[in-house]
Amino acid sequence: MSFEYIDNPIELVDAWLKEAKLSEISDYNAAALSTISISGKPQVRMVLIKAFDENGATFYTNLESQKGKALLYNKFASICFHWKSLGKQIRIEGEVEQVSNSLADKYFETRPRNSQVGAWASLQSKKLESREVLIDKVNQIERKFNGGKINRPSFWSGFLLIPNKIEFWVDGESRLHERVEYIKKGKSWKWSLLYP
Repeated sequence: MSFEYIDNPIELVDAWLKEAKLSEISDYNAAALSTISISGKPQVRMVLIKAFDENGATFYTNLESQKGKALLYNKFASICFHWKSLGKQIRIEGEVEQVSNSLADKYFETRPRNSQVGAWASLQSKKLESREVLIDKVNQIERKFNGGKINRPSFWSGFLLIPNKIEFWVDGESRLHERVEYIKKGKSWKWSLLYP
């Protein structure tokens, strides 16, 4: 066996994230986020998972972006971590809920100032006439705050993905990968082996 089966898969996700942090060149917490658009079409993009614990996976975005609108419309989503350096992958499915304003504020304060300015300047996912327009908006925001504290914009927040299914995948020879699926039943988890 490539890993030990345990009752709580959250602990295993945490262990694999810590392992990936030591082996991945950058962005060990990058995950593909899959959503369903308002028109019912699948969408996927990479996001950085900023926290993972018993509650689930937390990430942040512009609420008016494609993913923000999709998540406010359809609360089901999934993420996938893949670490080539480890030959491991985790898929997580569940429902999302918007994080509290206080939590979003707290995280926003930890962002580099340039990223805070960027959150204000970017009309994420909307058509951009030219790169110069974006740079002009960045300069306008910097002048507006004039070196002072930058508060979180009301249109920028975070989401918590609350897992109800977690699948662990370990690369195997001859494509005989090892797959274990955990499904939440009430407050406990039940696991099953899956064919590769």
